[in-house]
Amino acid sequence: MARRHSKQDPYGHLHREEQAPAAIISCWLCGRPTGETIVWHHPVPKSRGGRDVVPMHGICQQTLIANFTNSELQRHGMDVESLLAHPSVRKFVDWVANKDPDFTATIAKKQR
Repeated sequence: MARRHSKQDPYGHLHREEQAPAAIISCWLCGRPTGETIVWHHPVPKSRGGRDVVPMHGICQQTLIANFTNSELQRHGMDVESLLAHPSVRKFVDWVANKDPDFTATIAKKQR
């Protein structure tokens, strides 16, 4: 029967797996890499029949919720470019572009 591990380093395979780089997940809205906290957001709200989820920063999700109603999010669907065309969202994305992936801040209340 063949040996599964060598005699010299029976746990060698564990060290090799640790060195593999983790996949970098980028935010659906701003495109920055996500940090330790990832929010899985429904671009089309669940109440409107949305099933798909996308990775986002918490602050990016808060910005969408503050600027759009569920009906508006349903109309935009998965089209991130149409969301970025909104002046408030574009201003936010430009502002947050150079921030740390785990950056959080208070977002203004709903502006509807």
